[in-house]
Amino acid sequence: MPTAKKTLTFFLSCVTSLGAFIVLCCVLATQQWIRSTIAISDSSSNGSVIITYGLLRGKSIQELNHGLAESDKHFEVLGTLTNSSPKTLHSVVIVFLALGLFSSLLSAGFTFCNSVSNPYQTFLGPTGVYTWSGLSASFTFITMVLFVGNTQSNRLSEELAQRLYPLYPAATQQGTAHAYRYSFWLTLLVILLNVVTTVIIIFYQKARYQRKQEQRKPMESAPRDGILF
Repeated sequence: MPTAKKTLTFFLSCVTSLGAFIVLCCVLATQQWIRSTIAISDSSSNGSVIITYGLLRGKSIQELNHGLAESDKHFEVLGTLTNSSPKTLHSVVIVFLALGLFSSLLSAGFTFCNSVSNPYQTFLGPTGVYTWSGLSASFTFITMVLFVGNTQSNRLSEELAQRLYPLYPAATQQGTAHAYRYSFWLTLLVILLNVVTTVIIIFYQKARYQRKQEQRKPMESAPRDGILF
């Protein structure tokens, strides 16, 4: 059975890993990743299209200074996009976030296992926790980078607007302003929680190593005659 200190340490790491998993579930399910305001202007209308969406779903509204605005639209992101570069990269973003979600769950499982038992296999111990926490943080960071790249370089929001409002071709778009919302920034919290998980285990390993070293010192400093006796 593990000591009380080890149980408490790994249980605390389990809480942070589980927290990262829960936050990632919220990030995947919510629509507040980005809010894009696309200015449009043609001979019959003038105003903007405002699209707020996440990885799976979104909502679009029109705010026109003149002209007849369409009703609000709720849409599926991948279902709206055609077979294009933005759709492909957006699918990759979802895959990486799903991998981060899976890694966080495994990290929570490994830390809980260590809090109630002493695994004999090396990988089931701290090494496994480091691996899965590190992968979760890495996958989440890659998700952020790819999403920003897809939005800024591949013009994801403009592509969505063009599919949602086919009456407004790309030529009517007069510029886009992006504002990243709380769902996007929560991914930073996921990375932080994974870092905290790793740091907790590192401090425990360091304290354990120092304790072993201190236990060896009396034996090393004892006179040889005393040891033989």
